Amino acid sequence: MAIIRLDHVNINVEDLDAAIVFFERLGMTLEGRQTVEGEWVDRVVGLDGTVSEIAVLVTPDGHGRVELARFHTPEPLRPHPHPAPPHTLGYTNMMFAVDDVDAAVADLAELGATVVREVVTYGDSYRLCYLHGPEGIIVALAQPLQE
Repeated sequence: MAIIRLDHVNINVEDLDAAIVFFERLGMTLEGRQTVEGEWVDRVVGLDGTVSEIAVLVTPDGHGRVELARFHTPEPLRPHPHPAPPHTLGYTNMMFAVDDVDAAVADLAELGATVVREVVTYGDSYRLCYLHGPEGIIVALAQPLQE
């Protein structure tokens, strides 16, 4: 057994349209959007009566994908506390390499994204930060300082 690739990361959201706009503004492209439901979905996710709308976005290099899902049924659950702090167990963030972290922060702020604390320089490698994006999702941005 061997992994072929990381296919995608899934994020459940309440406002699918707003989340799509956020990731498009970050530079991703909407690859597809559809509703999924039925017995096969219930069996895969372990829930009954599942109806969700999903949208898949792809990174500019064509390799990374984010799947956004809006559950209509069963009713989605909000984590507590919300948004979850960075030291919460389980999924905490996804990092994107960007060409200009300050410009990305300013651009995403127009959509309501906020820096968790501040933009920092990590040695001579990166300028980076954590942002609270849509639904409190933590998105990390890293700008390489040397190529």
